[in-house]
Amino acid sequence: MLRLVVITLFTSALLGPAPAQQSQPPVATPPPDAIFRSAANLVSVNVSVLDGSGRRFVTDLSRNDFAIYEDGVQQQVSFFESSQVPVDLIVMLDASSSMSDKMSVVHEAANNFLRTLRPGDRGAVISFADQVQVIEAMTTDRAKLEAAVNSTFARGGTALNNALYVALRQFGGATAGDGPVRRRAIALLTDGEDTSSIVSFDDVLELARKSGVNIYTIALQSAPNPAVGTGRKFLSPAQFSLKSLAQETGGEAFFPAQVSELHNVYGSIAQELSCQYSIGYTPSNGRADGRFRRITVRVASHPEMKPKTRAGYTADGGRAPSDAVRR
Repeated sequence: MLRLVVITLFTSALLGPAPAQQSQPPVATPPPDAIFRSAANLVSVNVSVLDGSGRRFVTDLSRNDFAIYEDGVQQQVSFFESSQVPVDLIVMLDASSSMSDKMSVVHEAANNFLRTLRPGDRGAVISFADQVQVIEAMTTDRAKLEAAVNSTFARGGTALNNALYVALRQFGGATAGDGPVRRRAIALLTDGEDTSSIVSFDDVLELARKSGVNIYTIALQSAPNPAVGTGRKFLSPAQFSLKSLAQETGGEAFFPAQVSELHNVYGSIAQELSCQYSIGYTPSNGRADGRFRRITVRVASHPEMKPKTRAGYTADGGRAPSDAVRR
């Protein structure tokens, strides 16, 4: 606990020099029937559903098709939405020196990815090398997002855990007040192991479990790895950590062999984000006992379908990591 307190106190020290302050445009307001409000006791999950073949996202399900369980106990669904909840997307780019020959392709692929955001969605751009820089905070301004991506350049080491910790601290908290609630996702791109962090992977995982953010990890490979894509044989410790983080948060881990594959990877993430369901429930176990609560989602009407969501959340006595309830 003391260690986490120290890390929290030094979170601002992890950030690199901030770029010049820019005025932010007003956030686009969704239509009245698309505005949702947070609730302190609501737990919500973003759910992706694949058909029985595991190849196609299913987008025509209703509330009655789903059953949600917490630690094996079925919960009463109190919120369901299949399309209208806006997205906050944080694009994280490895800008360490090993990326120097890849940055032009990274810029093009990341900008194309951010162009998939819908009206009312927001994006942010974070780069990391030895230090972490929030180049552009949450905005609907596509020109600012593109400029932020294009400003990244390669130098230094890889403070991967530091970057994830900063992103989750700044953008991963439950929505405060009575503002509109949003789906939140991180797309993290890196090409190597962590070399510069003071934050451990366990610290990142603990914070991620409290945040409710889907994390998609993209680890560029320097050489072919026979384990990647098969689920068998061996992943490196760094690859295993990224895969575990994605699975725990309901995201996906990608291990492209070539930087040219980034376009397809980002396209896959964009497609999934556009096909998610938001499901919320008030836990029948209301104790804030600090325990990890396991979440399971099933498509009761179609047991052959394959739902995917985050593994659970930590009931730590703070605000439940929630995404949305209808106003």
